Amino acid sequence: METLGISRVDRGIVRIRLERPEKRNAMSGEMISELAAAAVRFAADQDIRVVVLSGEGSGFCAGADLEWMRGQFNASQEDRRREAMRLASMLKAWNDLTKPVIAQVHGCAFGGGLGLIAVSDIAVAAVDTKFAFSETRLGLIPATISPYVAMRMGEAKMRRVILSARVFGAAEAMELDLVSKVVAEEEIDDAVEEEAAPFLRCAPGAVAKAKSLARSLGREIDERVIEESVSRLSECWESDEAHEGITAFFEKRSPNWLIS
Repeated sequence: METLGISRVDRGIVRIRLERPEKRNAMSGEMISELAAAAVRFAADQDIRVVVLSGEGSGFCAGADLEWMRGQFNASQEDRRREAMRLASMLKAWNDLTKPVIAQVHGCAFGGGLGLIAVSDIAVAAVDTKFAFSETRLGLIPATISPYVAMRMGEAKMRRVILSARVFGAAEAMELDLVSKVVAEEEIDDAVEEEAAPFLRCAPGAVAKAKSLARSLGREIDERVIEESVSRLSECWESDEAHEGITAFFEKRSPNWLIS
């Protein structure tokens, strides 16, 4: 894989790293495809007991890759819809993965990176990590990740942070139920190991069934929900605000709605 690193650890733990450190692991179309393929691969591997998802370099995931965004900006509505569905399908594959998933988060987690956290079972964050649902600053909405974010945080907490696109810290992310534990960055490897260890004492089939049970008791994220999220994003891309916001972003100027 070109954008991911995968390594085995003893006792059935597999580590998958986002490996575009020069871009702060921003998600490109290629990374989305590789993440989807990795979820299928892990689901079929009976030797895997726990999956740890992390990012190489200075941050976990800075959201969408700029070139990928530029491509979406210039694409047809049909092509944009297809790309949004590809992202939504990747997130669903990770959400449905029967193995426990632990997100190891540091540096930054913006936009789609928060979607990856939301589909994890446990998220451990370094204390100085910065988070943001940054889409509304561009005239867009966090549509494809929203079913999983709502499942994780609940509506009231979600509304606190997706409307304003403000940056918030790890302590607030924990209060919002986005992350499970906050530790010093030098302690994060040990903290993730502590979270992974209990799963290794459990019957893997029972763990998979327990995860499926928990999902069945929450909000169902089916094809109808995914289609709705994709449609809302597709409509948003066609708006004057999205055109202005993304144009301003690439021109490195303030959008016309900014009030200082």
